[in-house]
Amino acid sequence: MPAFGRLRRQWSAERPDVVHVATEGPLGWSALRAAGALGIPVSSSFHTNFHHYSRHYGAAWLTRPALAYLRWFHNRARITLSPTAELNTELARDGFRGLRLLARGVNTKRFSPRARDESLRRSWGAERDDLAVIHVSRLAKEKNYPLVLRCWEAIRARHPRARFVLASDGPMRKKLRRLAPWAQHTGFLSSDELARHYASADLFLFASLTETFGNVVTEGMASGLPVLAYDYAAPARFIRSGENGVTVPFDRPDLFFEAALVLAADAPLRLRLGEAAQSTAQTIPWEPVVAGFEADLRSLLAL
Repeated sequence: MPAFGRLRRQWSAERPDVVHVATEGPLGWSALRAAGALGIPVSSSFHTNFHHYSRHYGAAWLTRPALAYLRWFHNRARITLSPTAELNTELARDGFRGLRLLARGVNTKRFSPRARDESLRRSWGAERDDLAVIHVSRLAKEKNYPLVLRCWEAIRARHPRARFVLASDGPMRKKLRRLAPWAQHTGFLSSDELARHYASADLFLFASLTETFGNVVTEGMASGLPVLAYDYAAPARFIRSGENGVTVPFDRPDLFFEAALVLAADAPLRLRLGEAAQSTAQTIPWEPVVAGFEADLRSLLAL
């Protein structure tokens, strides 16, 4: 909720060196106003392509107004951080200024094949050699669930013993339960439980088209999962298709579907890709990301 007066009072009493704003909603707007009134430097981070969501909710006409608001908001900060160089290029083309890279890491101590749990798999109805396909993401329209379910249905027809896990929560929860009553619907999971679910699966299908990064991709890779995704954001940065996962061009759902069937049918391929994915995840720890973020914040004091 808006909190301009409260933030201004608090920051007048105990002045921060820098304010970092990570949300463009009413609270973030209040922080921008309060910091501006007090002359405190502000940085922001761009996490969500809200302007791309409108077409998934029957409101494509909102795309340009939403983009205009986001541009206005972030351009009031001295720097704006985004998770990929590609997104920075896109934002610069749309008129965003002061762009810098804030990469992402992954916690390989939490997300690891060591978290695999055969008792959890048995609760899904999956024996040791049965295929378990997982999807982890917010249950919302922009995550491209029609394609995920189409792949799941085709895999299910070809591999009757396969099991399917939808590990998350969101506004589409009830609808997805109706569309796929045969799947395991976990609802919201704690980080440790989520790690156990990743590691206990055999294949991760991620068909989203609206990510700024996609932390679930690197979490799945760290868990030893072969990930199938579109070739942008985190998958483009970390997946070498055919070596440590599989990516397909952004506009080719047919190739995504075909790749899902190939991966479902080939256990040795899944094992090879998953082992390579985990090795890749070991090279992207959080520590240098946090150090870079701190350096960016400190740089504001010299601007």
